Amino acid sequence: MLLRVLAALPFIGILLGVPFVNRVEPLVLGMPFVLTWIVLWVVLSAVIMAIIYWLDPTNRQLAVEAEEARP
Repeated sequence: MLLRVLAALPFIGILLGVPFVNRVEPLVLGMPFVLTWIVLWVVLSAVIMAIIYWLDPTNRQLAVEAEEARP
């Protein structure tokens, strides 16, 4: 359940958050705030997917099996 909620966060942040932050001001690093919001969520999406990969029990089992298969 937690993994599915984490996977839904980028979708919620990018698609549902944009109408609430749709402003030109303030400028962040020379970009309008809405563009900064989207770039932030793209980076956060990669971080969240790495966390999901790390927490997924299927990936742990595959790592254990690969370790056991080594001579």
